[in-house]
Amino acid sequence: MTGAGGRMRSLIASGAGRYADPWHPFPRTTPLVSATLADAGFDVSVDDDVDRALTRLGGVDLLVLHAGAPSDDAPLPDDAAAGLAAAVARGIGILAVHIGIRCLQAHPGGPELLGGLWVDDVSWHPPLGVTPIRGGMLPGGGPIADFEVEDERYLGLQLLGERVEVAHHVHEGTSARTAWVREVGAARIAVDLLGHDERSYDSAGRRAMLAALAGWAARG
Repeated sequence: MTGAGGRMRSLIASGAGRYADPWHPFPRTTPLVSATLADAGFDVSVDDDVDRALTRLGGVDLLVLHAGAPSDDAPLPDDAAAGLAAAVARGIGILAVHIGIRCLQAHPGGPELLGGLWVDDVSWHPPLGVTPIRGGMLPGGGPIADFEVEDERYLGLQLLGERVEVAHHVHEGTSARTAWVREVGAARIAVDLLGHDERSYDSAGRRAMLAALAGWAARG
C-alpha cells in the first residue's frame, strides 16, 4: 500500500522501554535510518514502542526492526504477535537493522522468520573499526556496490533456514555475512547487520545498501 504521492509506507520500530539496551544509541540512529528511507522514496513513521508498532502494520509496506532483544525475555504480547503474523501472511517487507536481529529473539518463530540468531557466548564482534564490505546481487534486483564503513561486524551468529547473501566482510581470512535476504511465505525479509552507531551512516555505500535492502523487501 502506498502513501501520499505514491510513496511506500515504512514503520520503524525503534528500541526503547524493554527493547532498549545500553550499547546502541537508538534515539540518535533511528533518525538516520529514517532519513535514508525517506531519501529512498518511503513515507516513514517511527514508533518507540515495539510491541505497539506490531499492532499498527495495516497498510505498511516495510517494517524496520531497529531495536534490541526484550530485556525481560518475554515473547510478544498476543495483539503484537497477531499483528505481526497477519502482516507476514499478507506479504509485508521486514528489514532488521544491526541488533534488530535480536528484536524477535524471545518470540517463538521470531529467529526463524529473520533467518538468524545471536547466541550468547558464541556470537560476538571484533572492536569497532573501518571495514571493507563486499557487495553482491539482490535476487531479481541490482548489485550492491563495495564500500567501506566504520562499524561493528557480527560474527558467530546461528543461521536458520535458507538465505541469499548480498554482502559480506572478511575477518582473519574468513568470509562472514554482512547482509542477507530471504522469503518466508509471501513476506520478504532483509537483514542488515551494520548500524551500531552514527558512524555507520557516514558511509554513503552503507546508506545505499540499506536503501536497496528496504526497496527489495518492500517490492519497491
